[in-house]
Amino acid sequence: MMHMTFYWSKEVTLLVESWQTTTWTSYAFTLLACFLASAFYQFMEHSRVRLKLSSSSSSSASASAPAEAAKPSSAAPEDPLATPFLGSKLSASSAGGGKGWTVARVGGAVLFGLNAAVGYVLMLAVMSFNGGVFLSVVCGLGVGYLVFRSGTDEAVTVTAVADNPCACA
Repeated sequence: MMHMTFYWSKEVTLLVESWQTTTWTSYAFTLLACFLASAFYQFMEHSRVRLKLSSSSSSSASASAPAEAAKPSSAAPEDPLATPFLGSKLSASSAGGGKGWTVARVGGAVLFGLNAAVGYVLMLAVMSFNGGVFLSVVCGLGVGYLVFRSGTDEAVTVTAVADNPCACA
């Protein structure tokens, strides 16, 4: 039977029919797995933001000097309304503008996809409506944030807030 309200029980079916808990030991291992997956979600988000920040700082430092020297002082910026939908992305990568398919961009995209997948799996786990699973996921997200993402590095914090439109991350 699928619950539509929160319930407190050691008997829970999580994600697939074969992942059922009937004993306190299996329930405890399930809660531990939810906790660790939630902390891993925060670690992957931290890694993705760090990768993006390090690749953007290294590419902007190396490309800023030649770009400033080659750009005339009276050049008007490109009109975003006159640019085709993906024209600026495609022309920058083909013209050697430094925005091509770099290892950092592909790695960031892979990390983003994995992070989204783990986030959706955590959401589905919470939708089991088991109170222990819910608390385990929330506590794992909190501890993961504390350990991996609540440092004093202001640039990472600003980048993470500006980069992630998800309200729960």
